[in-house]
Amino acid sequence: MTRVTPHVTHEVLNQVPPLVGYDVADDPALEAALRRESAGGGPELHELGSRAGSAEVQELARLANEHPPVLRTHDTRGNRIDEVEFHPAWHELMATAVGHGLHAAPWLEPAPGAHVARAARFYVWSQAEAGHGCPISMTYASVPALRHEPGLAERFGPLLASRSYDPGLRAPDGKAGLLAGMAMTEKQGGSDVRAGTTRAVPVGDGGYLLTGHKWFCSAPMCDLFLVLAQAPEGLTCFLLPRVLPDGTRNAVRIQRLKDKLGNRSNASSEVEYDAAFAWRVGDPGRGVTTIIDMVSATRLDCVIGSAAAMRQACVTAVHYAGIRRSFGAVLADHPLMASVLADLALESEAATTLAIRLAGAADRAARGDAAEAALLRLALPAAKYWVCKRTPIVAAEALECLGGNGYVEDSGMPRLYREAPLNSIWEGSGNVTALDVLRALARSPGSADALLAETDLAAGGDQRLDIAFTRLRDELKGAAAAMEGAGEVGPGQGQYRARRLAGLIAVTLQASLLVRHSPAAVADAFCASRLGSEPSAGPAEPFGTLPDGVDLPPVLDRARVAVRG
Repeated sequence: MTRVTPHVTHEVLNQVPPLVGYDVADDPALEAALRRESAGGGPELHELGSRAGSAEVQELARLANEHPPVLRTHDTRGNRIDEVEFHPAWHELMATAVGHGLHAAPWLEPAPGAHVARAARFYVWSQAEAGHGCPISMTYASVPALRHEPGLAERFGPLLASRSYDPGLRAPDGKAGLLAGMAMTEKQGGSDVRAGTTRAVPVGDGGYLLTGHKWFCSAPMCDLFLVLAQAPEGLTCFLLPRVLPDGTRNAVRIQRLKDKLGNRSNASSEVEYDAAFAWRVGDPGRGVTTIIDMVSATRLDCVIGSAAAMRQACVTAVHYAGIRRSFGAVLADHPLMASVLADLALESEAATTLAIRLAGAADRAARGDAAEAALLRLALPAAKYWVCKRTPIVAAEALECLGGNGYVEDSGMPRLYREAPLNSIWEGSGNVTALDVLRALARSPGSADALLAETDLAAGGDQRLDIAFTRLRDELKGAAAAMEGAGEVGPGQGQYRARRLAGLIAVTLQASLLVRHSPAAVADAFCASRLGSEPSAGPAEPFGTLPDGVDLPPVLDRARVAVRG
């Protein structure tokens, strides 16, 4: 027989290998911020970072998203079971997250900086796969709300903080570890949770029966859910178990799973409660007050998760452009591409630095620091508004750096792009969080002083920043004057300026932090490009339009990582 030689048309050249085999925690902005917060990552952070950057975990992320959860309403004999089936890759990702304490573990760790260390781990591991961060974040945020009911906190707090991942529907008291979700919004209300119509009827001993519908209930296989419902006294917070203490299923009916733009590894559902049992949490009629700390914690995770997405997008683009060649040179050596990459690196570093500073404020506020609590009250909704808004733009620009290859699923960029808008919507979309900035000014007068005290620490460090300080003071005074005697969030003119004010707060605070803590080239480039003469809180131009004279190489170095092998 004649041996047939395969026909080869060409040799594969100039294709960039996948970004695998690197330490995600190899991040100078993150490491510097942790040193300032006295919460060094240590071996555990870098162990997690190496795992997040491994080919094995990137394959788990792909599988978890290409095989999304499936709803099983009934078993093979017609019994109602209301279970969601996840791919094994999801469970592996979850087990790592829980095992490293990314959920509620810091609440039971007495050492200062525990919440900052947890924020750093959440930031690093989110770059492996973002979808499973939803139940992790909600579990983290559930503990402050539960503390309004000490008996429930004592009963379930240690299990929520346990580093044992124990999936499956069983009585919560008998499991090795618990996860918590929340169900607040209804189809007629959305962000207006006070418009909820789910009813809660008391049955004695702190128990209630809930009947109604929830339009969004993410991660419905969690063990416990914080739910808002209308008790006789008004809107009240409840803790609802999926399985009752006697081992029987609670009357929670999963109607369908949402077919979402992104976040596809995570199940988001609509649920019906048919006289489902729940315990009251906090005072009757004070549901919003009870959950406000939970909202703050999840908003912080939105900022951290968005900063993580920016970093992942930026590092991927820099890696690709550092190898791919065009027109006789490496992409990153072309001046215009270098400008784009440096601009992305600036946005990423500013987001990371701000996120860890806010995590530090949250850590100290949880330990009774009133000044840090005041700063957090104003800076957090502003950061949530701005950083989450910038993430889709960063993802799109980074994807474009890969050209057509970035538009192909194999690159990982399409999944990142689809995921990018989520944090801007979750826990209050842009208008909600911007208006919350005005609400903080009206209800927490010390918050403005705390913000100005923080930004003033960089006074004299950069002339452009000093001008921005003056503009920020004027805007805060103007917003306060517009709201005087005008109700909860101010009259029309006060509301109209809410987005501008939120953006100005976030960008000025970012610039202040960079001037104080980042290399001179980074701080100079950020101030030159973000602190324009107009109070728009950021440049309107596309990325890559940095001013003349910016020192690009030191900025780009902040986004380069070492790949092993």
